[in-house]
This record gives sequence, structure tokens and C-alpha cells, in this order.
Amino acid sequence: MAKSRLPLPTGNSTAKKLLVTVVLIALVAVVVRYPADAASAAIGVGRAASAVVDGFATFFRVLAN
Repeated sequence: MAKSRLPLPTGNSTAKKLLVTVVLIALVAVVVRYPADAASAAIGVGRAASAVVDGFATFFRVLAN
């Protein structure tokens, strides 16, 4: 088996933790500043996720027949 020349990252990196923290702070800031718009966006994301699940369910239901 050939050796990998690039070391594989193990564990959580500082950059990843920093990125997640920044994204969460930005998300909280948007919710605090624009609560109605944030709620509308969350509803839209929920509807999109529901449509994806419905699509997969329909696909597997038709596939089983």
C-alpha cells in the first residue's frame, strides 16, 4: 500500500472552531437584529427540507413498486 504524502487532519482544528464560532455569532446577531426576517428564512429552510424528504420518500415508494 502506498504511503500518503499529505498528513490527514485528526481531531478538531482551531480554524474550524473559529469558523463555527463566527458563524454562530453572526446567526445570533441576525436573529436579534431582524427577528421577523430570520423567522421567515427559518420557515423557508424548513419547507425546503420537507420538500427534500418528501422527494426521497416518493422516489423510494415508486422504486419499491
